[in-house]
Amino acid sequence: MRKNNAKLISNCLRKYRRARGLTQKDVARVLRLHSTSLISRWEKGISLPNTTNAFRLAVVYRTMADALFIDLVRQLKDEIRKNEARVL
Repeated sequence: MRKNNAKLISNCLRKYRRARGLTQKDVARVLRLHSTSLISRWEKGISLPNTTNAFRLAVVYRTMADALFIDLVRQLKDEIRKNEARVL
């Protein structure tokens, strides 16, 4: 169970899945997962897929992996640029 103060990971997984007309069960089958629970947790932002599954999702959804997590990518870019400014 997730704590109320836990931060969720923003993503576009549900949007891309629905745009392809797929159910969570369809995606789980394509990725050869035993249930939809991982798909659900990824879409809700409770957890992140591992690297391989992130790329597999991108292939299934016909997009780039970073597009699935665009808000996270932007946040990381900002963080890294601030750190670079301090270091360089």
